[in-house]
Amino acid sequence: MAVTALFMTAPAHAEADDGPAPVPVFTDGYGLTQVGTPEVHSSTDFTLTVTTPELSGQHKIRIFLPHDYAAQPGRRWPVLYFLHGGGGTVDDAAAAPALHSDSMITVVPDGGLKGWYADWVMQHTALGAANWQTFHLAQVVPFVDANLRTIGDRAHRAVAGLSMGGFGAVHYGELRPDLFGHVASLSGGIDFGMPAVRGAVLATELNVTGAWCAVSTSTPSGTGQCTGYGPYVDSDAIFGSPYAVFDDHVWNQVDPASTTNLARLSGSDITLYTGNQGPIDHFTEIASTTVENRLDKLGIPSRYVDYGDGSSLSPTCDGGHDYGCWSAAFADYVPRLAASFAAAG
Repeated sequence: MAVTALFMTAPAHAEADDGPAPVPVFTDGYGLTQVGTPEVHSSTDFTLTVTTPELSGQHKIRIFLPHDYAAQPGRRWPVLYFLHGGGGTVDDAAAAPALHSDSMITVVPDGGLKGWYADWVMQHTALGAANWQTFHLAQVVPFVDANLRTIGDRAHRAVAGLSMGGFGAVHYGELRPDLFGHVASLSGGIDFGMPAVRGAVLATELNVTGAWCAVSTSTPSGTGQCTGYGPYVDSDAIFGSPYAVFDDHVWNQVDPASTTNLARLSGSDITLYTGNQGPIDHFTEIASTTVENRLDKLGIPSRYVDYGDGSSLSPTCDGGHDYGCWSAAFADYVPRLAASFAAAG
């Protein structure tokens, strides 16, 4: 769908980073309908609110543009999709300043408090329609490409996520290698063969906070806990029964660590980050190591950064499941991604 680039000036009350500047106006399409006016955080940082038949309710998409996006109308840009963690929101991206890069567009779509980047088995829970995978891959990606000056090929499109979003990033990279040539997981729940990871999904379904609740902008100050995963839903709502005796075929089908799925990452640029401190990253280290070992056996190159207690990564990182580590990991990852984008031409 061809879209003519339109712009609106950031309102006076917005905190503009370089004075009044054009903010792109998006045209509805691909099943997405905009609601209200964008939240303009600055001339290169704004949030759209959309509705879609694939999901109940309204959902946000936060976008970071390079600071000279408007000043270079003839230039196209690579895109990084950032997938937030469980209990998180699109505003979590602001906790990792490296995501607002002058080398690429960053798109942060709502993943739900417990969406798990999946089309749910059950569509009639308290949350209603829950086709997150379809929302992201069939709607958000083409919507962004139609409305922004992107370079719309896999060599110039990346997906990266943390915790629940780490699963989403690897899963989407495996499911749609035609879309994403670069995949990164930070402290990701990326091995569904692990009872602890399946338990994390169940915890989100049952709204058991404190299990794998990612530190988020929704976290009450000083508590270390997120505000929850939203309404209780059936324990089989997202991927069906997690127990083999009751048929866990959906879990196995989408398991990022299965060799069948990992083989689909051949030719992709793969990066894994994890610490090993605390009750959560203890397990993400095991999951990430399993994935790395299986990639090695498949002969698929990857970059694995196990920063342990965090001392090798950053003074802000203690090896735990938080943005003190993830912000530093993105500060390491984004320049490397920018170089890969540049090398692709």
